Amino acid sequence: MPKLTARKVETLKQPGMYGDGDGLYLRIGPTGAKSWILRVVVPLTSKRRDLGLGSAALVSLAEAREKARELRKFVRDGGDPDALRKREHLTFAEAAKRVHAQLLPTWKNKKHAETWLTSINTYANPHFGDRPIETVRTADVLRALTPIWTEKHETASRLKQRISTVFDWAKGSGHYPHENPVNGLKKALPIVRTADNHMAALPWQDVPNFMSDLAVREGTSARTLEFIILTGVRSGEAREARWAEFDLEAETWIIPAGRMKRPVSHRVPLCKEALAVLENVKGLDRDWVFPSRHRAKDGSAKPQSNMVFKSLYGRMKVEGFTTHGFRSAFRDWCSESAHAERELAEAALSHATGNAVERAYARSDLFERRRKLMDQWGRFAAGKDGNVVRLARA
Repeated sequence: MPKLTARKVETLKQPGMYGDGDGLYLRIGPTGAKSWILRVVVPLTSKRRDLGLGSAALVSLAEAREKARELRKFVRDGGDPDALRKREHLTFAEAAKRVHAQLLPTWKNKKHAETWLTSINTYANPHFGDRPIETVRTADVLRALTPIWTEKHETASRLKQRISTVFDWAKGSGHYPHENPVNGLKKALPIVRTADNHMAALPWQDVPNFMSDLAVREGTSARTLEFIILTGVRSGEAREARWAEFDLEAETWIIPAGRMKRPVSHRVPLCKEALAVLENVKGLDRDWVFPSRHRAKDGSAKPQSNMVFKSLYGRMKVEGFTTHGFRSAFRDWCSESAHAERELAEAALSHATGNAVERAYARSDLFERRRKLMDQWGRFAAGKDGNVVRLARA
């Protein structure tokens, strides 16, 4: 029996079943509607089953042959055609929404949760979002990534990872019978060389002068920034600080694991200068240490937005560095002025060091040694320590 051709599929009009070989048929109904049928014999029952492969208006001859090949293998390997027929068919966009909903409780960063799905909606869904996920292949993903791979490489890299996550879920859930299509992209996309994108930082030598200028500024945002600089923490960790996290008698602040970039609680020794900032903001709110001047919709207090520092820098007429960059300034000071050991400086920033085995045995957070380091940093930042003192090594 001669195989069908794309031209023949298009021109055939007479109702009937037209074979392509290996059990694949083009069915033309009484109304002229064309669809694909695969006839298979189930090995366990020796019964013949007809499996619909979709409308010929939507599924090409080449796609029908590919589907037929996969289904024949599925049945030959003991798969149940009835279960396959009842299987839920998801579009890629629907699958992405399910994956996003499952991952949402595991993310601490609200912005990350929003951008995860937004990037898929913006760059992937226009190409294949409305297609059944089992029909999406490597070439489709490549078409979505190619336009932004070099111009928006960071966005494209994250998108590639997110698309891969969706297909991993789909494969594990039985919605995708092929290899993850992202796996075939490694050699198809060009290598993009990118420079390290470090946050712009104020030189550590300029921190005392900056702190002197900051000290005369009024407003909670100025106090928050002072506290960030004096403790070496990230912006969000300070802006979302609650009084319940502080033991002022012990001069210690414990940031819960749920608010840390690394999911490990972080003990912060408070120098005298940091304690003075806390004393300054006492009474602003019973819960939040650095409350926003704007209220939540229900009238309750809420933490400050990261945008308050942009406004503060504008009033101070300074530019060329970021709030996060003060962590880099502190780290440079540790190396170049305090001559602190790497493990000590990294522990102060709540950075993991060493490999997994080394971290498993390094149970101490070097708290008492970090207290001495932060006391020295506080004196330096406040302009009280003109002489550089080398820290003694234990």
